[in-house]
Amino acid sequence: MKLSRLALAVALLPLAAHADPLELQPLVVTSGRHAEPIQQATAATTVFTRKDIERLQVRSVAELLERVPGVSVSRTGGAGSQTGLFVRGTSTAQTLVLLDGQRISAASSGTSSLEFLSPEQIERVEVVRGARSALYGSDAIGGVVQIFTRQGHGDGLKPYVRLGVGSNQTFERSLGVSGGDAQTRFNLGAALDETQGIDATRDNFGANGDDDAYRNKSLSLNLSHRFNDDLKIGFSALDQRGQSEFEDIFSTSLPTTDFQLSSLSSYIDANFGEAWNSRLEIGHSEDKRDTGNDQPQAGADSFYSFNTYRDSINWVNTLTLNERHQVLLGADWYEDRLRSDTDFVEDSRWNQAAFIQHRYTAEQFSTELGLRHDKNQQFGSKNSWNAALTVPFNNDNDLILSYSEGFRAPTFNDLYYPDFCFGGFCSASANPDLKPETSKSYEAQWRSRYSESGALELSLYRIDLQDAIVLDQNFIPQNVQTARINGFEAAVKQELYGWQGNLTLALIDPRDRGTGHTLARRAKRTLSLDLDRPFGEFAVGASWRAVSGRYDDAANTRELSGYGLLSLRGKWQASEEVAFDLKLNNLFDQDYAEATYSTTNGRFGYNTEGRTALFAVTWTPQL
Repeated sequence: MKLSRLALAVALLPLAAHADPLELQPLVVTSGRHAEPIQQATAATTVFTRKDIERLQVRSVAELLERVPGVSVSRTGGAGSQTGLFVRGTSTAQTLVLLDGQRISAASSGTSSLEFLSPEQIERVEVVRGARSALYGSDAIGGVVQIFTRQGHGDGLKPYVRLGVGSNQTFERSLGVSGGDAQTRFNLGAALDETQGIDATRDNFGANGDDDAYRNKSLSLNLSHRFNDDLKIGFSALDQRGQSEFEDIFSTSLPTTDFQLSSLSSYIDANFGEAWNSRLEIGHSEDKRDTGNDQPQAGADSFYSFNTYRDSINWVNTLTLNERHQVLLGADWYEDRLRSDTDFVEDSRWNQAAFIQHRYTAEQFSTELGLRHDKNQQFGSKNSWNAALTVPFNNDNDLILSYSEGFRAPTFNDLYYPDFCFGGFCSASANPDLKPETSKSYEAQWRSRYSESGALELSLYRIDLQDAIVLDQNFIPQNVQTARINGFEAAVKQELYGWQGNLTLALIDPRDRGTGHTLARRAKRTLSLDLDRPFGEFAVGASWRAVSGRYDDAANTRELSGYGLLSLRGKWQASEEVAFDLKLNNLFDQDYAEATYSTTNGRFGYNTEGRTALFAVTWTPQL
């Protein structure tokens, strides 16, 4: 990707004296674990609302996250394929993913199944960039992604139905009902997504010439009730289950993964006077994967299963001491249990933590200082700090300097995987003496509301990573890697004569300090541009995504080429009740790969979807 492309993108977003004002700044809860205006949040934060999801017509969570500066994605095929998420150059397992406040990562691998989450069940996504372990504990090195299920808005009963059909025999169906009043709000929704998919591999070895289908059934419920101004309760549930086909690159089998990703969450939110807000959350999440074979005669009926069960309790208290001092106090507990046909040495562990954060607000500056203490059943205790200084130069320009620490606990695979035995000889596969990975991050942000219709955010940061876990020459995990990540991010929002523009740019240099090599699958340069314009009952939009080349291995011997993708979208609001959508992805049918695989026939890049189209109709009857 050349910088001339950036110049072209910027030219499409000129400053204007006559433009519509931007929408009011939203409230966010993920950055500071309490509701606050996004401009007050000290961590760099990107928000996608339900309105954004519908406007952009995204088909996966990955399509949303690719628009966040500093985020790159790696997929091993089409819909439902394994998806890697790299935030600010950190690994997939080094970013915490929450679903209505609940951790959803697999205890075995440490990764979260983003590929199985349906956008039809999502109300909002908040992406916090930068370490947040001082508030959230393990996994929050690169940042925190929090996904909220679809909600009611208290303006009467509103049913909705959506039907979509597209390339690769894709069919999308969803329906639901949303409603409520000033006290009670609810949303109940269901969806079924199916696609014949694409052939994920580029060789014809074995049975790899077939398309890899994907089927996803989802159900969500969100319910809240406010008794009075000081007491509110709520409940949310999401269940995603289905089947994803993939390639067995070493045999003639036709393997599939039956998956289930679910979350339950309930809360009580209470005000005890004007100075004390208390929120208690209780939750449960499950990540289940059972990998089998559609041709039992070609192999075993079932290859393996890894099922994670997690229970959690979170208690967060916000104390407003006076107009200048605010204190956040909280405690967390969760327990992971792993059920698998693999006989792990240990199959459960708990983690308990307490945290405190103080915020001071003066006329000329504000500060934030936080500390969290985690105690884990396996690796003992860990302290994490964060600090931030905000200097407002005027009402529209802020400078934020921050320091934050992060850590990631070793996974069950790292610590407890059983020894590999063959022919009477056994060798270790895990390392019970592993320490947590740790990080220290330094960042400077500039936020500017340069006009009524435009906003600019710049971030310059450095991440120092210690004790990163990698496999040695005997394939045993060790705390041996140190890494340094330098990065720059820019985000511009501009409205001009009815056009809404969003431009993001990221430049990163993620290096293994021992070898000097670039960390695998991290793109050094990414650019995303969205342009949308309503014309009465019609609306049109376009998106451009540019990604530089990257290496697919730690030794930097396998390079993946960069690529640029253009998509177009349109909408016709035919009546108050009926709307039609059309989305064209990868308009120029670019051939590109985001990961590679190796067989006896050589090394190949996984296929990704070429040019695709999706047409949908949405019916929202007025009751």
